[in-house]
Amino acid sequence: MAFSQRKMPGICWSFLLVILYAHSCRGFYLPGSYMHTYSTKDAIYAKVNSLTSIETELPFSYYSLPYCKPMGGIKKSAENLGELLMGDQIDNSPYRFRMNVNESLYLCTTNSLNEHEVKLLKRRTRDLYQVNMILDNLPVMRIAKQNGVNIQWTGFPIGYTPPNGNDDYIINRLKFKVLVHEYEGSGVQIIGTGEEGMGVISEGDKTKASGFEIVGFEVVPCSVKYDPEVMMKLHMYDNISSVNCPMELDKSQIIREQERVSFTYEVEFVKSDIRWPSRWDAYLKMEGSRVHWFSILNSLMVITFLAGIVFVIFLRTVRRDLTRYEELDKEAQAQMNEELSGWKLVVGDVFREPNHPKLLCAMIGDGVQITGMALVTIVFAALGFMSPASRGMLLTGMIVLYLFLGIAAGYVAVRLWRTLKGTAAGWKSLSWSVACFFPGIVFVILTALNFVLWGSKSTSAIPISLYFVLLSLWFCISVPLTLVGGYLGTRAEEIQYPVRTNQIPREIPARKYPSWLLVLGAGTLPFGTLFIELFFILSSIWLGRFYYVFGFLLIVLLLLIIVCAEISVVLTYMHLCVEDWRWWWNAFFASGSVALYVFLYSINYLVFDLQSLSGPVSAILYLGYSMIMAVAVLLSTGTIGFITSFCFVHYLFSSVKID
Repeated sequence: MAFSQRKMPGICWSFLLVILYAHSCRGFYLPGSYMHTYSTKDAIYAKVNSLTSIETELPFSYYSLPYCKPMGGIKKSAENLGELLMGDQIDNSPYRFRMNVNESLYLCTTNSLNEHEVKLLKRRTRDLYQVNMILDNLPVMRIAKQNGVNIQWTGFPIGYTPPNGNDDYIINRLKFKVLVHEYEGSGVQIIGTGEEGMGVISEGDKTKASGFEIVGFEVVPCSVKYDPEVMMKLHMYDNISSVNCPMELDKSQIIREQERVSFTYEVEFVKSDIRWPSRWDAYLKMEGSRVHWFSILNSLMVITFLAGIVFVIFLRTVRRDLTRYEELDKEAQAQMNEELSGWKLVVGDVFREPNHPKLLCAMIGDGVQITGMALVTIVFAALGFMSPASRGMLLTGMIVLYLFLGIAAGYVAVRLWRTLKGTAAGWKSLSWSVACFFPGIVFVILTALNFVLWGSKSTSAIPISLYFVLLSLWFCISVPLTLVGGYLGTRAEEIQYPVRTNQIPREIPARKYPSWLLVLGAGTLPFGTLFIELFFILSSIWLGRFYYVFGFLLIVLLLLIIVCAEISVVLTYMHLCVEDWRWWWNAFFASGSVALYVFLYSINYLVFDLQSLSGPVSAILYLGYSMIMAVAVLLSTGTIGFITSFCFVHYLFSSVKID
């Protein structure tokens, strides 16, 4: 009590400071990076990310091609764990912009292209590689017309190949349009989570914050043939005359040996009414919202149908049977037991230890960890904390959450182990299994894929140093926390079975059809809940589109949890009704079988929607990552179904009075 009294003044002072600080704030803006304001003629340098293609899914460094290099040399930007794992490699670039200064500038002229550089440029051009440029943390956007409709793309192509032509042409002239908004310094309190770190604009910084903020970044790429002898006399950032994009191929810069390529760019600043907090809206325009709502309504119909079945099971069948059973005296109950059929006959076997209990406990523990990670991440993303301006934050956040949820995984697995075995003996071995099962599968798959990426010299290959970082996180954080959770599981109250288990197992009657067939078919209902959203997620990952409809994704995830719980309860009851007391694994795979359909759908997406994906390396990468996703879905949905079925069976048989 004395300790609490000593602590109270400090807590009160802290609370008072928070209140005062909150009172001084006029408004908050959480998503995105720290706002920058620039004065007229301030120099701003663009950055370049890895070259990417939807045809190969193998990112490469920007400077792997003969592009102009910055005067001070190439400098890599600090990257978080998520960026490194996604293959991002952000470097500085020579592209310089001066706020509100419209100009046309010369960059450099390359040496004569050699055979290797020509082959590389042609290959990257024909594989549809894109240059990804960033200005003030905004990716460059290219607007192209297709069938009279404006289509927005991030990045611009390395080059192009005319239809029915064998020659390739390089993009060497860029026309930038930078949208700016004049900021008056209105005392807005800004907290950012972007690549520039946390930043606050306070009342005292009004005058300093006044200026112009960048709210849009667009480009029109061109190929222009320059006279190298004339261009070689110029220096970087010398002014040159503006040129229009040529329509004739003979005025475009061809890719061939001994050619010297001159790079130039033009920039135009345009004032815009777009405010800084809304500058990402152009990238995050939600397309197909009706399809998302259709998916949700479809899921609600499935849930209502299954809820009706569960309602009938609970209120009509189970309640009616229990009421009849409890109204009889002991002699009548004994006589009724001889005449009974269905779930009431397996009362002495329903809690018999399942096959491979250690594996089941490990999978349930990992499933709790994955489900918790997914739920918390999507909630934070839906609230706007995972901004697209913060590259890699989503993946980094998922990894951090997964590491710290090791406590929950160890606790649940060990507590279930104690329930099955009646003792805590072997909990350390089980905790190690939980900590190594799913991460071990991911590690093996990623290592195999990494050898493929190393052979391709892709920037998405995980460097050795990052391997050591990941292993350190695994064995220095995840494993100890899982062991701590396991220890807490040994101290938790043991779950008591409501009925005793017979020494001799009851014989299971022969069935007309195998149980695995029913289990396999059960996965179609949860899959029907998520397959539309799965299409958008796969398109985001493999077609380079922004996915930011996390509100829809959160709703779909909650609906998926409900469907998995309901379908598992229904199947468990059906198995018990045919006197099959081996419900443990069936309950897990009843909802977990949706993972099989997710993997098959991924293959379908590869064949029919990713037709541009070329080469065995790209297909191997796609299937490897799809396998990781399917295993995660199996553990997560299987755990949801198992825990719900366990609660259902425990409640069902705790209502039966048996001596």
